[in-house]
Amino acid sequence: MSAIRYAAPGRINLIGEHTDYNLGFALPIALPERTVVTYEPDDATEIAVRSDQEGSDLHIPLDTAPGDVDGWAGYVAGVIWSLREAGHRIMGGTMSITSDVEMGSGVSSSAALECAVIGALATAADLRVDRIELARIAQRAENDYVGAPTGMMDQLASLCGEPRKALMIDFRELTVRPVAFDPDASDVALLLINSRAPHQHAGGEYARRRASCERAAADLGVSSLREVQDRGVAALAAVADPVDARRARHILTDNQRVRDVAAALEEYDFVAIGQLFNASQASMRDDFEITTEHIDLIADTAVQAGALGARMTGGGFGGCVVALAPVAKAADIAAAIRKAVADAGYHPPTITHTRASRGAELLR
Repeated sequence: MSAIRYAAPGRINLIGEHTDYNLGFALPIALPERTVVTYEPDDATEIAVRSDQEGSDLHIPLDTAPGDVDGWAGYVAGVIWSLREAGHRIMGGTMSITSDVEMGSGVSSSAALECAVIGALATAADLRVDRIELARIAQRAENDYVGAPTGMMDQLASLCGEPRKALMIDFRELTVRPVAFDPDASDVALLLINSRAPHQHAGGEYARRRASCERAAADLGVSSLREVQDRGVAALAAVADPVDARRARHILTDNQRVRDVAAALEEYDFVAIGQLFNASQASMRDDFEITTEHIDLIADTAVQAGALGARMTGGGFGGCVVALAPVAKAADIAAAIRKAVADAGYHPPTITHTRASRGAELLR
């Protein structure tokens, strides 16, 4: 069989943070940057994997199990394991990986790797699996093999992304609805500001936020916070711990903001969307407490310099900020951010004008 090349992008989330595992809503886009897997299948009982960012080959047996492989290769091994656990036959071979999706910056390099690998393996084995099921398999790799308790947003965004579209995801119904998202057509730039502060959501803080949401749901007598979404924040009076109640308030209010942003996109109302970005940033800072002083400085400076709105994107504790900026002001906003960050003694940020791009695909 000839070599298979499969690409999958990173993602950013426009709005709806930590809502996925609470069966709520989110609105991510796929990024132009991608991870490409070149896979040459054969009849071996292992896959030899090499990354352009690592020095040597790693050999992953097809019967790998959680605990066998860690580090970046754990995501590859996890996909192999998860596919087999789902009852799918896969082949051995060699796999080389190249990527311009930056690791540790909150744009989900892990999901890009998982989705490129799962696409290549599924193509070689001629598996007829829809993209939502592939996302579920990739998520299980991350949850149960790697050990990161993430939701399914990253994998769905990477697999289902479309140019000039955001993805309105309902995690309870597991539906993905493309929504027109082309700010450039309205003379608005989507700025992606990488703080250069490593994004470490696989650690304990992410898991603690998830546990807090689960406690709040248990206090309310429901299986997920989504079940009280239509009752509003008043329902949270029954949550015993005030911190858990604040965490749950973020989830309910951010779910509503996702729906409000999707509605505003239909009217091309980027001023309203910017205001919703700002409200989400405040909620993540004050209720969910997942931002940092560094991230807050970037978001606040962007707005003070003329952005329509700015918010952290991703699991938190570092990573990236997204800002909606009038094109005429974008350069001045970027300069103001660089100056504020330098004055505070942080590493210089990377600021790019990004766009919604294609999801995972077979390269021919």
